[in-house]
Amino acid sequence: MRWRDTRMFLKRAGARLMPHSLNQFRGIFPAALTMFDEKNNLDEQSSAQHWDWLIRQGIDGLVIAGTSGEFIAMENDERRRLFRLAKDVCKGRVPLIFGSGHYSTKLTIELSQAAQQNGADAVIVILPYYQKPHKTAVIRHFRDLRGEVTLPIMLYANPGNSACVDLTPLDIAQLVEDDIVHMVKATYETVVPVHDLRFLTGDKMAIFYGSFQAPFEALTAGADGWISGILNIIPGAAKRMYQVTVTENDARRGFEIWKRILPLVHLYTHQPIGPVSDLAIYRSILNIWGLQGGYSRRPFYSLDSDQDMRLRALLEKSNWLDPEQAMADISECELRL
Repeated sequence: MRWRDTRMFLKRAGARLMPHSLNQFRGIFPAALTMFDEKNNLDEQSSAQHWDWLIRQGIDGLVIAGTSGEFIAMENDERRRLFRLAKDVCKGRVPLIFGSGHYSTKLTIELSQAAQQNGADAVIVILPYYQKPHKTAVIRHFRDLRGEVTLPIMLYANPGNSACVDLTPLDIAQLVEDDIVHMVKATYETVVPVHDLRFLTGDKMAIFYGSFQAPFEALTAGADGWISGILNIIPGAAKRMYQVTVTENDARRGFEIWKRILPLVHLYTHQPIGPVSDLAIYRSILNIWGLQGGYSRRPFYSLDSDQDMRLRALLEKSNWLDPEQAMADISECELRL
């Protein structure tokens, strides 16, 4: 019996569907970079090395083939390769959320089933992009997916990138109540959707803030965690901010850590080295630190030598040229408070 048929049977019998346990979906979940080589081919070895490094920094989970993982630049078979690779790299150390969203409902279902077969703990599904289906169709897209998979579904609310109609907190809360979605990545500059969803759904869903603009504020507004591409370069600092702000309930100390992270955020939002992508910045920083930065797929291009030089100077000015020293500075700052 397929999951959709099982759900229909339970509903006819008057039973309430058992919600997924979401306890493991808390904390810092980097939207992991996918590494490509200089010829734009998928580089599985370098991807594996980077993901392993992130896990060893103490993160709480990984998002594979998300926006920062450049899913939009990959063929579906390449995404399946990443799913298998992530399972082999992770070996159960942290929860894995696989990006299985596609404009097509059919292909979203197929990719989500592949994620399920390859050890995902959940799937993250972007709003159906580019063609701008109306809201009722978007909601039906998620309902159709739910009928074909048993994994928890994270709705990826990113109307800016997807050019899709936005789902309001009320829309999402109804999908949670109907056991269609179980988590959300709310990618907005504002944290209003975070506190609205927390109010509307209580502890029925896991809420992740999805931008690099206001994660500290989101954590104080009820977010369960943070998913972002910038976490590829600040896994330790972000984890400490989460621990202090959420676990230890000390917003004052959490804000001090956030202020140490902000210079890295401003490398993209203020564009001090010119109009470059955030992914190019993260990759160059990893390279400067002697780690594996890899390449993006064009049309995301690497920094040129002049931009790299300016980036290095800005890292030195903000005390981020040495990541271990930066973490030591954060610890010292906490001791002074």
